[in-house]
Amino acid sequence: MPTGSKGGKRPADERCGRKLKLPKAVASIYKAVEELDAHYGEKYGRKFTPDGHLVGSIGEVIAAEALGLTLHRNSHPGHDACDANGHDVQIKMTAGKSIAMYDTCDRLVVLRVLSPEEAEIVYDGPGAPAWEKARKEGRNGQRVVSLAKLRAIAHAE
Repeated sequence: MPTGSKGGKRPADERCGRKLKLPKAVASIYKAVEELDAHYGEKYGRKFTPDGHLVGSIGEVIAAEALGLTLHRNSHPGHDACDANGHDVQIKMTAGKSIAMYDTCDRLVVLRVLSPEEAEIVYDGPGAPAWEKARKEGRNGQRVVSLAKLRAIAHAE
């Protein structure tokens, strides 16, 4: 994982907190979600979120472009991409306050949607510290770690 400034790469602690402009098509999705929330959310007690493969795929392509990663084929076991040094990378994107993982990973990149037009790199570092700080495994086999814990890990490195 890059730790210096050679080749224009930033250390992980400089990448965390970096804002990324989201493409117009992605912004349209999140604007539609805001409209659904405004129209139906309070009335029916529902939260509208674009979840599942859509959010995962958006996060993967945004991270790949922003961080110079090469994406693996879909459903590659354990990791979504590799970096210029050949290290495997797991990518997570959320509009919430936590992420879930099935296992530890070599490098973990976590993005958070801030607005329809912008996301933030919350964490870009080794997967092991995030896995260690995650809660115990849930019924679905996943462990959850809060973005606050990930930010604390990033600032401690």
